[in-house]
Amino acid sequence: MSALAESAALEHIHDLGSFVSASPSSFHTVAEAAARLKAAGFREARENQDWPVGPGSYFVQRDGALIAWVLPEDAQPTTGFAVLGAHTDSPSFKLKPKPTIGAHGWLQAGVEVYGGPLLNSWLDRELRLAGRLALRSGRTVLAATGPLLRLPQLAVHLDRAVNEGLTLNKQQHLQPVWGLGDPAQADVLAVLAQSAGVDPEEVGGYDVVVADCQEPAVFGGAQEFFASGRLDNLSSVHAGLRALLDHHQAGAGGLTGGPIAVLAAFDHEEVGSATPSGASGPFLADVLARISNSLGAGSEQWHRALASSVCLSADAGHAVHPNYPERHDPANHPLLGGGPLLKINANQRYATDAVGAALVARLCAEQGIAYQEFVSNNNVPCGSTIGPLTATRLGIRTVDVGVPLLSMHSAREMCSVTDPYHLSRLAGAFFRSTVLADFAG
Repeated sequence: MSALAESAALEHIHDLGSFVSASPSSFHTVAEAAARLKAAGFREARENQDWPVGPGSYFVQRDGALIAWVLPEDAQPTTGFAVLGAHTDSPSFKLKPKPTIGAHGWLQAGVEVYGGPLLNSWLDRELRLAGRLALRSGRTVLAATGPLLRLPQLAVHLDRAVNEGLTLNKQQHLQPVWGLGDPAQADVLAVLAQSAGVDPEEVGGYDVVVADCQEPAVFGGAQEFFASGRLDNLSSVHAGLRALLDHHQAGAGGLTGGPIAVLAAFDHEEVGSATPSGASGPFLADVLARISNSLGAGSEQWHRALASSVCLSADAGHAVHPNYPERHDPANHPLLGGGPLLKINANQRYATDAVGAALVARLCAEQGIAYQEFVSNNNVPCGSTIGPLTATRLGIRTVDVGVPLLSMHSAREMCSVTDPYHLSRLAGAFFRSTVLADFAG
């Protein structure tokens, strides 16, 4: 990689770190993305108002999800969509009702496991609470504390067999401490409300998760690695956002000849996506239909537009682990720094097929981007993404890609400095491509 490319990759990874730090919850992720889009000149659309008409750059929010798009000057009712799909949530813990608990002089927070976190990775870390508070007035506000919580591990002196295998009871062992005192005289929600500058008595509901406080960092013998929380899947949200912003800026004089570029950042992927703001919900279909309606599309033209559309489902995947090579496919060993993954599964846990793979191969070749194929070991169950859900809901060609990670679903995951940058370059090439229709139907 040239010195210029190395500089661009390093700038990208530092910006990813800033993005992650600003995004301790899915709601904060949407707020940060919206702020960047607004600063670049995107106009906000609202679902309960008339839809914007005419070429330009727009975005819409729904709870912890966001969809943004760039409408070219020459867009027609049959113009297809280039959709990059990702998700804003990450495995963690979610604050329960009646969250102030404790015993033996300790104050604790009652939390529920959210998704499939690597539980032991959350022990002995300074943690924070973050999310949204719904006020009795109907207004919602974002809230985030500083370092507040910790899940202290039992000392080895009190469990001599711990290094032979750690077993964590999700109810008994995973309620973090946040202070000393009588739970009847304390309120963790009041601390959270204070961080948002609101009266705790006005809080009628909340969606609040636990997030790690440690800042992202570049490390390694050649500074080639990057460690951070929530790389699954803010690495993809950020890559798509950067690509869409570049696409918008490049088209300031009027984009022509390409698809309608769309970034769809869904919530709740880690818990199944079956929500109004998840990939199994109607959000993306609603937005694409309204975009087509703004172009005057009838039913026939809407279906023609979908038949010319492709979705790039971007979600993190697994790099080969040097200490556990037997858990990976014997022939496919993706490495950190080897480029984005093309994710394939015979049982359609990923949506990639031969035609979609050929599209990624073409786009990467045109941009000089190396990519790696990922497939699971036959004895290891394969995870899934928003890709199959989007393909099923809309019936459009969908390809699964993402950056390779180690320690996926840990409180602190690890990737290469260069792979997120190259994923963003792939997303940019996808948004600009004038040949998507050749690979769509």
